[in-house]
Formats: sequence, structure tokens, C-alpha cells
Amino acid sequence: MRSAHFILFSAVSAFVLCGLCVEKPTLAYETPAWPVSLVDVAEKAGLRGVSVYGGLDRKRFIIETNGAGVAFLDYDNDGWVDALVLSGTRLEEGARQEKAWPAGEAPTNRLYRNQHDGTFADVTDRAGLRRTGFASSVCVGDYDNDGGLDLFVTYFGRNVLYRNRGDGSFEDVTERAGLATKNARWGSGCAFVDYDRDGRLDLFVANYLSFDLATAPEPGKGANCLWKGIPVNCGPKGLPFDTNLLYRNRGDGTFEDVSDRSGVSKVTGRYSMTATAADLDGDGWPDVYVACDSTAAILYRNNRDGTFTDTAMSSGVAYGEFGSAQAGMGLAVGDYDGDGRLDLLKTHFADDVPALYHNLGRGLFEDVAVAAGLGVMNRYVEWGTGMPDLDNDGRPDLLYVTGNVYPEIERQLPQYPHRGPRVVFRNIDGARFEDVTAHSGPGPLAVHSSRGAAFGDFDNDGDVDVLIMNMNEPPTLLRNDYAGTNGWIEVKLEGTRSNRAGIGATVVVEAGGRRQARAVVSQASYYSHDDLRAHFGLGAATRADRIEVRWPSGAVDVLKDVEGRRVVTVREGKP
Repeated sequence: MRSAHFILFSAVSAFVLCGLCVEKPTLAYETPAWPVSLVDVAEKAGLRGVSVYGGLDRKRFIIETNGAGVAFLDYDNDGWVDALVLSGTRLEEGARQEKAWPAGEAPTNRLYRNQHDGTFADVTDRAGLRRTGFASSVCVGDYDNDGGLDLFVTYFGRNVLYRNRGDGSFEDVTERAGLATKNARWGSGCAFVDYDRDGRLDLFVANYLSFDLATAPEPGKGANCLWKGIPVNCGPKGLPFDTNLLYRNRGDGTFEDVSDRSGVSKVTGRYSMTATAADLDGDGWPDVYVACDSTAAILYRNNRDGTFTDTAMSSGVAYGEFGSAQAGMGLAVGDYDGDGRLDLLKTHFADDVPALYHNLGRGLFEDVAVAAGLGVMNRYVEWGTGMPDLDNDGRPDLLYVTGNVYPEIERQLPQYPHRGPRVVFRNIDGARFEDVTAHSGPGPLAVHSSRGAAFGDFDNDGDVDVLIMNMNEPPTLLRNDYAGTNGWIEVKLEGTRSNRAGIGATVVVEAGGRRQARAVVSQASYYSHDDLRAHFGLGAATRADRIEVRWPSGAVDVLKDVEGRRVVTVREGKP
């Protein structure tokens, strides 16, 4: 590894319309070597199940393209995060129905239990999670406050609520909970969120679009069935919109549909994808942000009276820097500049760059992606993303996974490959980023058509690892072999007045003269769920000077002078 990386910037090269044509930048300054190496250990760790998702070399219908999410979650409460990898299925060749699989060979979502030695055991059947279908996303939360993390999985078809029994297994309680839908819908993003602050997790569910295989047009048979003049599967433009849903937790194991009453369903004309719920304006009430494909994003601002208003346009997060709708897919929430406010990162389609929305306070944001240096890469379709502090220096870095939705395109346009790398940007100074993909070990350079990504510390060694869903392949598990000496601390929450898992809380850590904020969320990245333990790099500091937890209930707990290099559990009201 080189002793130093040269960080390159120029006013012209900051924004590039062609990912293959970057004007030669000018040398600005020098920074220390990047001490992060990401290594794929999935095979060795036992993560071998293939996530089947549509055709291999051709996608006839849009249902085959979007893929699914993954999750890092401690479902058995042993202090080690386990791995959930979702799967789709395949369509019959020449027909418009789901493939009929021989007994025992059908693809399924898979749950892997962490065995505390760098390996995982496939416990899918023991956990009761075997299911075949076009899965989309997963969100995680303890909706019944019994101490076990429950799962909600969205599908093309019918969504499923899995209640954690506490004995290593889950039960499908969708019907009993009142969450079953009468007709097949295309569930996309979801998020557990205590929108009314009553201590119980409610449920937000997005729907991508209205889709019917029986009437879906064939590739190339319409205005929205071509890409760069090549026939491809049709959509999303031209396909009917659907609406988003909100369910209120009654506290007795059931939910009531409050989509209309809350104003959630009144936002129309969107192709909704990933959803995340956090207090984005700092008023103590959780808001919901939704990345939308080819349409304006949605920011459901919590009106604190049981209703929401879409303020994406006035807040500056509906469109990109140049005022156009983008193909929003993935979302990350973090504090990249260390001002204590939650910023947003949103990923997009090829020929576009991610949006990096800097939180200005008072519910206002500004897209600073180009100024921050993210405009140097735009040739790939971007999906799951996060703001992990990969080198524990106290500044969140950026990572997103890539993969084109049109496998057939590559034969005619090799500059748009079906499989792409994982793109890694290093946070230089809280304002600018450097592309360090080529210097981050072998893992990012291995190409896959990836979708969901989850971030967490699976081996409990104090750095952030990445679990990734790959289309028609086993998952990737990028172990972070960080080689530096920077400190770290992880904060695990236990709510009392708030929901038990502390979802919706904002944690702020001050250490070594720096301040960082992180949100504890039910869904982020692309259709995925991160480790609920909020991870903070401490840089050269050995302890956190101050930890502040802003609970969903509105309560605030403060801890001072907390030793680092460990997981700290904070119980609401008893810090």
C-alpha cells in the first residue's frame, strides 16, 4: 500500500456527465494512507445460498430487475448479529407465471445464525422462514415490545409479518395482525416507526407500482421499453402508480390502517422504493423519507398530530441539484460533516450521481454531491448504500453497491456492464470525499449485480462490515480488516417509555473534539436493515466525552466520560 494517497480536485472535473470521461484533475493536497481492506469471506463464513432473481442473461419484465434486501440483526439476543438474505424466484420461460420448482429446490429467503467464530449456520427451516416468492425488502423492529426483534418482509404479491417467538423461531402473524391485503400488490420499502410517540412501533409500507404479469408489455413494445435505443423490459415509466400505507399499532398485537387519515396515501404519482424513518428536522418526532424511482422523492414530515405532510419540495430533497427527478433507489442516513444533524445520501441510475443532502437545520437540505467530490463516478446503477466510518477516524465514509438492471445491454454497450464494483468514498475532512475503491482491498473490485447492503460489526472487532445481496449468486460478506489504531464505541439502546429496540432514536457522540450523530432506523440502504448498534469511530481518542441519546419518546439521556472499544448498552431513563 502506498504511504499516501493524493486527493485530486478541480472545478471542472467535480461534475462529470460521462463516467468514462474525466478531465485531468489538479493536485490539491496529500492525506495519509487508507488503512481499510474489505475482504469477501462469505463462502468461508458459510453464506452460500443463492438469491435467485429473474432471468440470468435477459429480464423480460420489471419484476425481475429490482432484487431484494438483506439484514444484520441479533434475532436471538446473544450479542452477535445474524444475517438475513432475501431471495426472489424465476419466471417460467415463455410464460407469465412463477416457475414451478421441484420439491426441495425452490429458492428461499435465508437466515444465518452467527456462531461467534467468523462463521454462520443456516437456520432458515428451524426459524420457520422458508418462503418462495419475489421478496423485496425487510424492516426490523420489536413491534410487541417483548425483547425479540420481529421482521416485516415485503413482496410482489403479499407481505409477511414474522413475530419472533423468542425460541429461535418466527411465526407468520400477518392475518392475525390485520396486515393482510386483499389483492396482490408490489410492496417495496418499509419501516417500523413510532410516529405518534406512544411507545409502540407502527408500520410504514411503500408500494412500488401496480403490476400485472397478465397484461405486462414485452420488451421493446412501447415508448418506455427502450434504453439507449435497445429493447429492454418496460417501466417504471408508463406503468400505473400505487399508494403508500401506514398502519397504527393498537398495542394488542394488531394494526389499523390509517393511511388515509394520516395523509400518507394522499401523496400520489410516485414509484416508491426504499423508506427510512428518522427525526430529520430535529423536532423530536420521526419523519419518513422515501426514495422514488423516476419521480420526486417523498419527505413525510410528522405534523405531531397523527398526520404527515410531504415537504420534500420545500425541504430541498425532492429532486437533485439541478432540479430534475432522479431514479432514487437506496438511502443512507448519517452525519457526514459532524454538525450533529442527520444528512441523507440517495443513490440513482447510470449516468447520474448520488445525491448528498446536507442538513442545514430547520427542515432544510442542500444537495452537495458535486461539491463533495461524488461526481467523479456515474457509469454504474447504484443501489444499497451506507455512511459507515470504515477507518474509525470519526468521519463517516460512503459505500454503495452497483449492478445494471439490463443484462442484455452489456453485449452492445460494454461501458454499462451488468456487474459492477462496490464503490467506496473516503471522508477527507467532513466536506469532501475521495474515491478509494481501488485501495480498499479485493472485495470492492469483485464485480456482481448487487442490490441490498447492510452495515454492521458481525465479528465484534470494532469496525463496520458489509453484507450484500447479489442477483442470482450467493451473498457477499465484506469483512473490514482495518489495520489502524483508531478507537471506537458502539451504542445499543433499550427503550422503556420508547419502543424496546430504540428505533427512531438519535445518538450523538462527542470525542476528541468531534461530534457525530447517528439514527437508529428500521430500514435504510436499499430495502435493508443495519445492525441496531450505533457505531462511532473515536479517532485517536480512547473514550467518548459525551453520549447523548434522544429517545423517540422525547426523553434525553446523557452519559459522560465513557470508555471506548466496547459496546455500551443504554437503558432509557437509567443511563
